[in-house]
Amino acid sequence: MMEKISKKLKIDEETIQNVIKTGTTTVGIIVKDAVVVGTESQATAGYTVATKNAQKLFQINNFTCATISGGVADCQYIVNQLKSYSTLKEVEDEKVPEPRYIANVTRNILFSGRSFYLAMMIVGGFSLKENKGELYGIDLLGTFYEEDKFMSFGSGSPFSLGVLEADWKPNLTKAQGIDLIKTAISSSKERDAASGHKIQICTIDKNGYTQVQ
Repeated sequence: MMEKISKKLKIDEETIQNVIKTGTTTVGIIVKDAVVVGTESQATAGYTVATKNAQKLFQINNFTCATISGGVADCQYIVNQLKSYSTLKEVEDEKVPEPRYIANVTRNILFSGRSFYLAMMIVGGFSLKENKGELYGIDLLGTFYEEDKFMSFGSGSPFSLGVLEADWKPNLTKAQGIDLIKTAISSSKERDAASGHKIQICTIDKNGYTQVQ
């Protein structure tokens, strides 16, 4: 019995490491009265660039977005589920669901799969209830992270995190946050062969979701 548990834990650890190494860079940061979320647009298949125009940043509703890293098909399935759950919740409550609700739905989907879905996702949004930006990270085992500064997932994340550690500060404006996201992702594109091409960025504040580029 213990041998089976040990083997299962080893498989989970290896799976997590493989997803973490998956070629991408996704970043989310908290700024004054908003969040800024971004990624690059390269998708790889081993050492091959499968596409230079992969969508990795998705609007879930008017106050929540999600980025994807891991298996593209798995991530796309989860994004579609999140959009559906969000719409149903909005119809039921007659208001747009909070970012935390979307993050918890993401956690429940990934936890129920327990590494079946190869996905690590950043969920960012603006809480009308709390009147602030919120940032969550969920890994393929359903582990739930909440950050009040910044986070980054993907193979290029160490380079982005270095920039964020050095340059993030409280009460950044949205414009400063957008510039910081560009610098962080550009750093990853320079050093991580699996990250590249166009940068995708959005901001979310009390007025809702805005696609920057």
